[in-house]
Amino acid sequence: MKSNSVKKGIARAPHRSLLKAMGYTDEEICRPFIGIVSAKSEIVPGHTHLDQITEAVKAGVRIAGGTPIEVPAIGVCDGIAMGHAGMKYSLVTRELIADSIECMAMAHGFDALVLVPNCDKIVPGMLMGAARLNLPTVVVSGGPMLAGKIGDKKVSLSLIFEAVGQVQAGKMTEAELSEYEEKTCPTCGSCSGMFTANSMNCMTEVLGIALPGNGSIPAVYSERIRLAKYTGMAVMKMLEKNICIRDILNKEAFLNALTVDMALGCSTNTMLHLPAIAHESGVEIDLDIANGISNNTPNLCKLAPAGHHHMEDLYSAGGVMAVMKELSHKNLLNEDIITVTGENLRSNLSVAENKDTTVIRPVDAPYSKTGGIAVLKGNLAPNGCVVKRSAVAPEMLKHSGPAKVYNSEEDASLAIANGKISKGDVLVIRYEGPKGGPGMREMLSPTATLAGMGLDKDVALITDGRFSGATRGASIGHVSPEAAEGGLIAIVEDGDIISIDMNACTICLNVAEADIATRYKNLIHPEPKVKTGYLARYAKLVTSASTGAVFK
Repeated sequence: MKSNSVKKGIARAPHRSLLKAMGYTDEEICRPFIGIVSAKSEIVPGHTHLDQITEAVKAGVRIAGGTPIEVPAIGVCDGIAMGHAGMKYSLVTRELIADSIECMAMAHGFDALVLVPNCDKIVPGMLMGAARLNLPTVVVSGGPMLAGKIGDKKVSLSLIFEAVGQVQAGKMTEAELSEYEEKTCPTCGSCSGMFTANSMNCMTEVLGIALPGNGSIPAVYSERIRLAKYTGMAVMKMLEKNICIRDILNKEAFLNALTVDMALGCSTNTMLHLPAIAHESGVEIDLDIANGISNNTPNLCKLAPAGHHHMEDLYSAGGVMAVMKELSHKNLLNEDIITVTGENLRSNLSVAENKDTTVIRPVDAPYSKTGGIAVLKGNLAPNGCVVKRSAVAPEMLKHSGPAKVYNSEEDASLAIANGKISKGDVLVIRYEGPKGGPGMREMLSPTATLAGMGLDKDVALITDGRFSGATRGASIGHVSPEAAEGGLIAIVEDGDIISIDMNACTICLNVAEADIATRYKNLIHPEPKVKTGYLARYAKLVTSASTGAVFK
């Protein structure tokens, strides 16, 4: 046991004394040390109940003969951080979480890990740290919140952001907005649509690093508590069989994840997080393979914001495993991969069933024959950019229009509020990438405001930053190279015609090469937005969005 390094032998008597100071008995000290990494906090609705999940995991570990030891992880609530400087501190925490797990596990000799995250960057951050360590590891999240209800309509967080735009456009009263405020988020858990948090929790299930059900069992269901207990037992079985996280996180598992990502219509942020997790796992994946997978993968689900279904509907329909079962009918998955159940995927899928074909379309009757996410390339984004194609109105899949250019989210939001964005425009927001932001913040406020004003079917938005999983419309993010690295997006001017074809996966700035060369000669980058603290260090270390915005 790795934990023997901190507890076995005469020389470790001082260490055992410190363990006993916390109440550990000799019997507990002799057993394997299982690190339970909990993101519990009182500022994130997806995390506020994680103490209950963690206690259930501990019970499962003890049932199976281990000693659970809880340690903390930080987490930012993207919704609360949205639309102001706080969002710069969202993506950047992914690396801090990974680093802290590495530090805590190595310093204290943990034999295995159970990761208890729930929201956006916390899930990939924990997986990245665990992948470095290559210990037996299982994930159990806090689960999604239930959808809100206004009248007979189910609602989720994206709709209240859009409601703000409706108020600004005079289409909704402040009293109606107040009702949304009261009823949109009725329970704890990750927000109820297929936003980034739920996308990543579904991906842990697909990757095989979480037990079936982890992606969709609602936070408030007692089944989630039972799942957590089974997770504690499962990590002990993995330890016994010496199955480590990198045995599970192999190339085939990531290809499966990208495939199910396309079928579910997940957040574009998965195109940042999956490559980053793969990088830490010693597996190389890039955006170039995404379109190939998308071209062969039918889009089977339209959960909010792409449609009117929510995570509770996916759960009732059979969950992520039911989606995978449909894909297996076309042999679109590698079913031989090992999972944390100790069985291969084929065995896990044998009991899966699609219980509602209105929520999970049959593989022969999909919403579309291609996947929910597309990677666009062209002179404006030679290294790629990403769009959630399944959440785009059909009439905007191909669009050409004049650019309206802004160097920050704040300037763009002010322009939208002041009515400066017109039908047909291509709104460009730059210097919001990993380096330029710094932090590549999500920009749900401008996209939701446009949607609330009824412009989501008339205006395209392009940025080197990124979007919330709650974003819908022709919102194209992750433009690489970013403006701060001299990408072509840095020299776009008002009135330039930008052409987008999401079916052909192209994006082009229609400016002559000679004019582009002249603009580059005259290009002066704005001053860095942040010059001190962690964000300044982050800007120096982070790589492009096209490589997952990892540190190298």
